[in-house]
Amino acid sequence: MGASDKDLREEVIQAWYMDDSDADQRLPHHREPKEFLSLDQLAELGVLSWRLDADNYETDEELKKIRDERGYSYMDFCEVCPEKLPNYEEKIKNFFEEHLHTDEEIRYCVAGSGYFDVRDHNDQWIRVWVKKGGMIVLPAGIYHRFTLDSDNYIKAMRLFVGDPVWTPYNRPHDHLPARKEYIENFLQKEGGGQAVDAAAPNDQVHCTLLVVFSASKCFDPE
Repeated sequence: MGASDKDLREEVIQAWYMDDSDADQRLPHHREPKEFLSLDQLAELGVLSWRLDADNYETDEELKKIRDERGYSYMDFCEVCPEKLPNYEEKIKNFFEEHLHTDEEIRYCVAGSGYFDVRDHNDQWIRVWVKKGGMIVLPAGIYHRFTLDSDNYIKAMRLFVGDPVWTPYNRPHDHLPARKEYIENFLQKEGGGQAVDAAAPNDQVHCTLLVVFSASKCFDPE
């Protein structure tokens, strides 16, 4: 592949299949051998991505175009790091609970980095590493989770259509219309009509976790 064919988004967003290790969630968790995915393969799961100019987000015409075309009227910023998030260790573990949302999740990393994990058509974990300049959109209804990497810092722009709703529904919540629509639009279409059993890997039922944006809870990873 020539230099002109390189996907420049992969300089700020990378994706790979995860191993099954119980080691620190902030480690890369590559399989052996490593199994990378292209960002076009992520798009087949409904996960969209862009590379933007994080140093000039206030005047970035490409960001403005994306916001206008997709109706992202709400915007704020959030930071996650041990120094700025009270009860950091507990909360970073809570952010790692598998869940879904009934709306899109849009995150634009303007500093630092972090991992957004999503499920593929066979219910395997894909780790999506988002660094400065990377912006991703997770579709409504996709099961996912978030953690920092070993640098322990991210500053992200959060975008939303209308008034923000930060409610995560911990797995399983397959009865929600957003989940059913996601399965129909992505998993069945790409998976030969066989939707995964979302409750299979988790016998226990988690309580719904509501993360509110405030001084003490400054980052809803979802």
